[in-house]
Amino acid sequence: MAIIETFDLTRTYGMGEIQVRALDGVSLSIEQGEFVAVMGPSGSGKSTLMNILGCLDRPTTGRYLLDGLDVSEMSRFQLAAVRNERIGFVFQSYNLLPRTSAVKNVLAPLLYERNRQRGREERELAAQQALQSVGLGDRLQHLPQELSGGQQQRVAIARALVNNPAFILADEPTGNLDSQSGEEILGLLRQLHGQGRTILVVTHDHDIAAQAQRTIHLRDGRLDRITRNGSGPKAVAEQEVERGPR
Repeated sequence: MAIIETFDLTRTYGMGEIQVRALDGVSLSIEQGEFVAVMGPSGSGKSTLMNILGCLDRPTTGRYLLDGLDVSEMSRFQLAAVRNERIGFVFQSYNLLPRTSAVKNVLAPLLYERNRQRGREERELAAQQALQSVGLGDRLQHLPQELSGGQQQRVAIARALVNNPAFILADEPTGNLDSQSGEEILGLLRQLHGQGRTILVVTHDHDIAAQAQRTIHLRDGRLDRITRNGSGPKAVAEQEVERGPR
C-alpha cells in the first residue's frame, strides 16, 4: 500500500516573465513501511519536494495522495490539520520550545487535535510513552538546554511519533550532531523502520542515504535516478528514470 503517491508534480515560483520551475513533473511512490532517502545538489528541488510532501506547500500542478487522501488543493487550514495528524517532522535544528520540558514539547502536537478524543491524563501518558520509546524516560522534565544535541533530537523524534503519523519526514536529522550522536539517531530511525514505520529522510550525506532501502535522486527539479540500497556486492542497482523532453 502506497503512503505517498505523486503524479506530475510541478512547483513554479515567480510571476510574469520571471519564473523558476523548482519541480518539473515529479511522479513517485513510497510504500507503507519503506525507508527512503531523497538526495540532490543545490537547486535540485529536494527542499521544494520536501515542503510539498510535508504539506507545508502546495504544488502548482499535479496531484499528491497522502495515505489515500488527495491533499493537492487543500486549504492552508486543512493542510495544517493533515500535518499535525498524519506527518511526524524531525528537523536538523530540533525546533524544540526552549523554556519547555521534554514531555511538554512532545505533548504539543496533541494539543491541536481536532477531535480532542483523549483527555489530559491520556495525552500526558502518550507523551511520556513516546519519550520512553526513544530512551528518554528519565529526562521527562529536562529543558532542551539541559540535554545534549542527540538527546534533543530524540525528543524531536518522540514528538514526531506521538500522534502515530502515516510517515516520519526527517530533514537532515543528523546535520547538527557529532558523528557518534548522529549514528545513534540513525540507529533509532532504523529501529523505528524495523517496527514498521515509514521513514523519509532528506539528506546530502551519501552515507546516510545508503542506509535507506531506496534513494531518490533529483536534478534540475526532475527525478534523475533511483538507487536501491542494501549490503553485499550486488546490493546496489540503479534504475534510470525516463526524463523526457524539457
